[in-house]
Amino acid sequence: MTRVLVTNDDGLLSPGIGVLAECARQVFDEVLVVAPASEKSGVGHGLTLHTLLRSEQHGEATWSISGTPVDCVLFALGHLCAEARPDLVLSGINRGPNLGWDVYYSGTVGAAREGLVKGIPAVALSMVGPGYPFEAIAPAVTRILEGVRDRGVPPGTVLNVNIPTPRDEDVEAGVSWAGVPGLRGLHVTRLGQRSYSDEIIVREDPRGQPYIWIGGSMPRMENIAGTDCQAVMSGYVSMTPLALDTTHYRALEALEPWNSEEP
Repeated sequence: MTRVLVTNDDGLLSPGIGVLAECARQVFDEVLVVAPASEKSGVGHGLTLHTLLRSEQHGEATWSISGTPVDCVLFALGHLCAEARPDLVLSGINRGPNLGWDVYYSGTVGAAREGLVKGIPAVALSMVGPGYPFEAIAPAVTRILEGVRDRGVPPGTVLNVNIPTPRDEDVEAGVSWAGVPGLRGLHVTRLGQRSYSDEIIVREDPRGQPYIWIGGSMPRMENIAGTDCQAVMSGYVSMTPLALDTTHYRALEALEPWNSEEP
């Protein structure tokens, strides 16, 4: 792997993508950054089909797009590097976790997944608060990217990585991983369970017109062994392999009676 595409869903000016791009430059030969012009959190795998897009170049090998993270990947692959496709897509570092069912809402994961749709291995990286000291975790990000470079990504896989903010008690205890005080290590995990209340708030604006806000309380994470949620709650980086195929294979036999050759 020598050439990588870096994107995100927090926008080009977010600090997370700056740290990820700098870490990538330490590991890979060529780094192209293409990110949304503004924050696009929660857009999942959405793409823009009915509205024109604008692009703007910001110095060498850095672009913004007035669309979604998936739009950014498509623009990069179909235009900027159509003749020399990247070897890897990196998405992040997201300001906030992408754990459990978050992977279906996340624009960060959506961009990485689009890379895989196009046959390019991909890694999505997110940081779990409280607080987002991106610079402090940069050595861990570099370690992960070096591992991806040297070991590769399993075929048909997006690696979904969540890095917790180092806990004070672990820093005080002298715990360290990849040169980052307070990180306990890295665990390969499966998706956990992280649920939201999904409260719908309906109010009126100053002109008496109703508006809707999707909100709710802080999500609840289940402490289930072997999951990404448990890993970050325990101070570990989680790395979860995700696949494109979401077929429920165990249900195929149960649905067999539905098969029919009748017109």
